[in-house]
Amino acid sequence: MKNKTVIATNHLSIGYSSKNSKTVIAQNINLSFESGKLIALIGANGIGKSTLLRTLTGIQKPLSGEIELNQKPLQAYTALELAQNLSVVLTEKLPPSNLTVYELVALGRQPYTNWVGKLTSVDQEKIANAIALTAIQEIVHKKHFEISDGQFQKVLIARALAQDTPLIILDEPTTHLDLHHKVSLFKLLKKLAQETHKCILFSTHDIDLAIQLSDEMIVMTQKQFIQDQPCNLIEKGVFNSLFQDEDITFDAQKGKFVFK
Repeated sequence: MKNKTVIATNHLSIGYSSKNSKTVIAQNINLSFESGKLIALIGANGIGKSTLLRTLTGIQKPLSGEIELNQKPLQAYTALELAQNLSVVLTEKLPPSNLTVYELVALGRQPYTNWVGKLTSVDQEKIANAIALTAIQEIVHKKHFEISDGQFQKVLIARALAQDTPLIILDEPTTHLDLHHKVSLFKLLKKLAQETHKCILFSTHDIDLAIQLSDEMIVMTQKQFIQDQPCNLIEKGVFNSLFQDEDITFDAQKGKFVFK
């Protein structure tokens, strides 16, 4: 299956605006994300990764420039159309509820159900498929608050899969997870990108893991955005300037950060 561009930015400028002023966080951003790829967004704390993701998902308006989702301007989508083309996985806790894991995954079908919210056989098939892809069959009857952080993250990914959008965006999906669950989650995202041919974009602080498992990475610094395959970024020495800290250096031979 040929990869196609799912979302692209053209001279995008992101930040915040009030009546009297604009705060520009980053500008002249030109990025392009293709189907079937797992893409990591990395950068130092406070650099604006979450602002970029909020802008790409339509939660926050760009200061200037363009975002195209499936070759259509992002602002031209209705809220319902956007929910059928883009799903978002955030790290925040759910409000108190008694939802089971199955019910939580089923919420991914909301953009397609009528006002009664009745699930059709197609909806049930998409939910079952999402549960199978994320291998959470054994916990579907549990309440969402009875499962571990690692399981909960998989459930949120299953909900996004049930939503069946060409693009899934995750903001720091490995926060609160131990190393074993981080690796497991990265491998799951990689498998999903390959098997479902969706474009999966995620921000992360786990740079060493992202280098090993991502198809492409976007490195965000004060001066520029660089998008490329991890091996090319290593070759270009891009990771050397990621942290303004002489105690942290990037070892190109090992392909990871080392501490003095």
